[in-house]
Amino acid sequence: MIVFRTFLMVERTAVFIDGGYLDSLQKNGFRGKLDYKKLVEHAVGTEGRLLRAYYYACMPYQSQPPTKEENERYSKKDKFISKIRRFPRFEVRLGKLQKISDDEFHQKKVDILLAIELVSLAWKGYIDKAVIIAGDSDFVPAIQQAKDAGVIVSLYYISGACNNELLDSVDERVEITKELHSGLLLDSS
Repeated sequence: MIVFRTFLMVERTAVFIDGGYLDSLQKNGFRGKLDYKKLVEHAVGTEGRLLRAYYYACMPYQSQPPTKEENERYSKKDKFISKIRRFPRFEVRLGKLQKISDDEFHQKKVDILLAIELVSLAWKGYIDKAVIIAGDSDFVPAIQQAKDAGVIVSLYYISGACNNELLDSVDERVEITKELHSGLLLDSS
C-alpha cells in the first residue's frame, strides 16, 4: 500500500508598509486609528508565518529653530515610531523629509529602502510571499525582481490612490475598503 502524506505549506511572509501611503488614508475619508498589528495579521493570513514587518516613514520636517507645532508633530510621530518598534517582528526604517516649498515636502530614501529589502529577502530565499502596502509605481522593478525569485507578491491598496502600473505588476490585490479598514482599527476600550 502506498501512503501519501500531505504537508501544510507555511508561507514565510514579509510585510512592507509605506507609512506615508497609509497616512493618506485620512485624506481619503478613512477615520480612526489603524492597528498595525491587526493589519499585518490580516496581510499574513492563516496560511502564512510572519518573517518580519517593515514600516518605512520619515520624521516630520522641523525648521531651524522648530516651531511649537513642528515640535508637537515630531514628538507625536516619535512616540508612534517608538511604539511600532516594540511590536514583535517589526522593523522601522526612516528616510528623510525634504522641503520643496513652504507647503510641499518629499520623502527621500523610503522607496529605495523598501525596494532593496524586498529584492534582498526574495533572492536570498527568506520569503515565499511579500505583502506591499503602497501605491507608488517606483516599486514595480523591485516587485518584478521578487517575482523572478519565485516570491508571490500581494498588494494592499486604496482605490483611487494607487498607480495602475503597480496594480498590474503584482500577483494578488486587496483593496483597503472602509469596511476592511474599520475591522483593523485600534480597540477603543
